Amino acid sequence: MNYFYYYLVGINVFAFSIYGIDKFKAQRGLWRIPEKALLLAAVMGGSVGAYIAMKFFHHKTRKGKFYIGVPVIFMIQVTALLVFFQKYNY
Repeated sequence: MNYFYYYLVGINVFAFSIYGIDKFKAQRGLWRIPEKALLLAAVMGGSVGAYIAMKFFHHKTRKGKFYIGVPVIFMIQVTALLVFFQKYNY
């Protein structure tokens, strides 16, 4: 179970980082990180890091697939975890 927690911390730090890097690149007109990669980081468990980065960097806050999508991804992940923990009595 500890590995799962380490994974969650790592993926959330990663998600936060790539959102920050994408914002940095956007401000300078550089090549950007694809939106699919940003959303994939949230889907892979980094939804909290992605959401915090969106607020912290003020990035992707006007795009519906992000300001709606990332919280929906988070709710789905929390629901899945609750079902898993309830089923296996954690």
